Amino acid sequence: MKSIFDPEKHHRRSIRLKGYDYASGGAYFVTIVTQGRACVFGEIFNEEMHLNEYGVIVQKWWNEIRIHFPNVETDAVVIMPNHVHGIITISEESRGEVLSPQNERNQNNPHRSTLGQIIAYFKYQSTKEVNFINNTGTITKLWQRNYYEHIICNQNELQQKTNYILGHPSRWKDDQENPLKNRQV
Repeated sequence: MKSIFDPEKHHRRSIRLKGYDYASGGAYFVTIVTQGRACVFGEIFNEEMHLNEYGVIVQKWWNEIRIHFPNVETDAVVIMPNHVHGIITISEESRGEVLSPQNERNQNNPHRSTLGQIIAYFKYQSTKEVNFINNTGTITKLWQRNYYEHIICNQNELQQKTNYILGHPSRWKDDQENPLKNRQV
């Protein structure tokens, strides 16, 4: 039996703060999860993350964010087996020319990119390189469609999020994203 589209049931609700300008200056804590929560970036040994080839690619593209978005800095980051936690800071001032294509720029200010555009760029580039290395002739979806973000409001919160990120591998056994969590005895 064919499913009938019901807009009351089948619409995606935005998890973004309604009316908030995600191109405005500020710090954002983000979590980006792999498709199906697959553990593809490496493993945790002795409470430390050890990146594999795909994890190294993800780290590379995280580091490239600030090159492609001159008004953006990346702060603390941890690449876990199946997700990434990081802090992205958007500045009101740019370090230079925006390297992103014109159609990816914020329509209100052509020199400021939104958080969504930054995350989309990161996900696209890392997926493209992983697929190139796989060389299977098919495109494998690396990331889930959305991402989680939290607007960091002050220095205390920034320090808390930074500490959370840096200590995250030591908490992997209890992480809700750990597919083995519920199977451990």
